[in-house]
Amino acid sequence: MKFENLLIEVGTEELPPKALRTLAESFVSNFTDELNKAELSFESATWYAAPRRLAIAVNQLVVAQADKVIEKRGPAIAQAFDADGNPTKAAMGWARGNGISVDQAERLVTDKGEWLLHKAKVVGVETQSLVADMAQRALDKLPIPKPMRWGSSKTQFIRPVHTVTMLFGSELIAGELLGIKSARTIRGHRFMGVDTFELDHADNYLSSLKEQGKVVADYEARKSLIKADAQAAADKIGGVAELEDDLLEEVASLVEWPVVLSASFEEKFLDVPAEALVYTMKGDQKYFPVFDKNGALLPHFIFVTNIESKDPQQIISGNEKVVRPRLADAEFFFETDKKQSLESRLSSLETVVFQKQLGTIKQRVERISALASFIANSIGANQEEAARAGLLSKSDLMTNMVMEFTDLQGTMGMHYARLNGEAESVAVALAQQYKPKFSGDTVPTAPISVCVALAEKLDTLVGIFGIGQAPKGAADPFALRRAAIGVLRICLENNLPLDLVDLIAEAQALHGDNLTNENVAEQVLEFFMGRFRAWYQDQGVSVDVILAVLARRPTAPADFESRIKAVAHFRTLEQATALAAANKRVSNILAKVEGELPSTIKPELLQETAEQALAAQLDKLAPQLAPLFAAANYQQALQLLAELRDTVDTFFEDVMVMADDEALKQNRLALLASLRAQFLHAADISLLQ
Repeated sequence: MKFENLLIEVGTEELPPKALRTLAESFVSNFTDELNKAELSFESATWYAAPRRLAIAVNQLVVAQADKVIEKRGPAIAQAFDADGNPTKAAMGWARGNGISVDQAERLVTDKGEWLLHKAKVVGVETQSLVADMAQRALDKLPIPKPMRWGSSKTQFIRPVHTVTMLFGSELIAGELLGIKSARTIRGHRFMGVDTFELDHADNYLSSLKEQGKVVADYEARKSLIKADAQAAADKIGGVAELEDDLLEEVASLVEWPVVLSASFEEKFLDVPAEALVYTMKGDQKYFPVFDKNGALLPHFIFVTNIESKDPQQIISGNEKVVRPRLADAEFFFETDKKQSLESRLSSLETVVFQKQLGTIKQRVERISALASFIANSIGANQEEAARAGLLSKSDLMTNMVMEFTDLQGTMGMHYARLNGEAESVAVALAQQYKPKFSGDTVPTAPISVCVALAEKLDTLVGIFGIGQAPKGAADPFALRRAAIGVLRICLENNLPLDLVDLIAEAQALHGDNLTNENVAEQVLEFFMGRFRAWYQDQGVSVDVILAVLARRPTAPADFESRIKAVAHFRTLEQATALAAANKRVSNILAKVEGELPSTIKPELLQETAEQALAAQLDKLAPQLAPLFAAANYQQALQLLAELRDTVDTFFEDVMVMADDEALKQNRLALLASLRAQFLHAADISLLQ
């Protein structure tokens, strides 16, 4: 078998930087799927991407499909020949379809009968003849939400296409992609290197592009180069560059020949909160800010240019001139905002509607303030400070800085609160009220921050559910799922003694007549139960463990967590499987009982040794279990209940529960109900698999 390396490049106009990686990864994934379907073996496949190109390289791709024999079974012998042994129409039609006569057919004999059989040899097709169609199908499947057309062509793609190159080793593959014929022409950098060059071999793609075209086509190499050079530039300044991966990805997707440079801005701008300056540098300019070893912003930034200049100072000066007006704007907004306190802005919140049925933002902060105070009382935090933080929580929405840089809401509230002389706990709470903002984000831990963050989310959840706008399907315009997960995480990770029922009830009461949904409390609680399951599944907890706890519907997040940990531990015990099966058996028996279950065990009716032993052991454990359950020490309680395994097994082996004697039956049912009730204090372990 012969093998060769394949290269496919699609040269385009500038591709969307935030979609570049996804497009390239999808291209190679789709194409390798096509290769596998065509039974074309290969060693490996790699993607390359730059602002004006998508490419894939397939190493050691077989030059042709292998020849194969396909067995085509015909009609059964009984239907293939008539009584005189002549071929039937069915047999002749099948033979004709396979290009043979009936007498040329072989026979397939199995224990189920005998059939006509034709073994057709299929000669493998050359890989070159298949590549263009496979590549087109791979491109057609790319995740492109809004394809475009260009010129007079009806071809659609994410950006106009100018060149297509398909090389199999040194041979050019004929064909076209996206309306462009395959050629050896590769376009270089817009301003450096050669404009175009002819690629002689698939193996020379990266090196030729780099040497002749001044393009680093290897995305990962380009990203690593930017990161390393940026770190080196920061070291020269004596600082640390903030190299977030998302920004690194975007910058790597914007340049073909990365050159890392450092620049500076006037120190006076450092009087503006660092978050505003960083937001401007990263969001608008795609610069990397530089901090000192203590985390303080330095008057320097690092940027990446797409050209290697003979006079880099000109580029540095140009970027400094560009960023200065933006920083000056931030400075102006900050100085203007400082003239008015957060408290004085409360009246302006009356002019902004939060939601038509739920009132203005002023009414919202009043609810948040009251709910934060209620939560503070429940967890032993300062109610006055919690109420104050809740009241001021949205005032920064009316500042110039937040109106211009919306992502700074909360953060600017913290800075303005400090300038206004508010308590530090109040200021920090304003910044942390929206946490956690995304999966993996940290949660507030300071008491006042916890109160406001919970109140802010609960007000939204209860309010939106209360007007009948609960999430449907994947749609969640108010981000209620994220809010619910946030509430649960804050409660769990701070081990707060809070009950969702109480929190929902208080939030509902504060909304008053705004709410039209009579079932809001039940629906919000059910929504939280669903988030419990989703959250713990994401944490890798087994579904049956989650369901065992959900069956008891504990509404205090910290209590739910204790039960999850206890059941997960119980599941690892040797006795767990037998006791889960026994609980399932008990559950089934009790479910068939009509009317009310007997609750009193009468010692005088315990006739069998096994039932006497079970009753005695339950009596012995009861006083030990009660304080454990009261203290939510479910793990130790289940550990004790695990001791019942042998006794329970013996009971089911020796005792007939549904005895003919009604009194004995009722007594044994009471015994089983007592047994199950002890386990149900923690969870329904009958659901464990």
